[in-house]
Amino acid sequence: MAENKLSDDHNTLTVDEEREEFISFILGDETFGVDVLKVHEIIGMTEITPVPDSVHYMKGVINLRGNVVPVVDMRLRFNMEVIEYTHVTVIIIVEVNERFVGMIVDTVSDVVGIPTSNIHESSSLSSDMEINSEFIQAIGQVDNQLIIILDVTRILESESGS
Repeated sequence: MAENKLSDDHNTLTVDEEREEFISFILGDETFGVDVLKVHEIIGMTEITPVPDSVHYMKGVINLRGNVVPVVDMRLRFNMEVIEYTHVTVIIIVEVNERFVGMIVDTVSDVVGIPTSNIHESSSLSSDMEINSEFIQAIGQVDNQLIIILDVTRILESESGS
């Protein structure tokens, strides 16, 4: 039986190579990814009720079909430049420690399947990055694009009530 291969200038992928799937999203000029299995849903911007005396990046809470869900602005969480929300700004609802937490991001890109051979440990990252490297699980490569794969549990565990 012949082995089917897809190839481009930089990657050769066998059809049956193991892949991991991520929801990719944009913050500023960077593309990030979170494990698709952690994502509960993606919603458009909605009214957020502020919570007094919360950390600066916690925008407040939303009512999601009767559930109170804390919402974090990921630009603030990563100390990035603050911008106004637009019609493409969304909230990604993820499950962390059996609770839901919302992440405000500039826009969602796609569901991407990354071959496990193209997912690299984050230990080699520079400390010059805007993002705390302990929040980065790995770096994935799709064609010529790098996707920073985030550890949402580590980023959001304090907001999930644990």
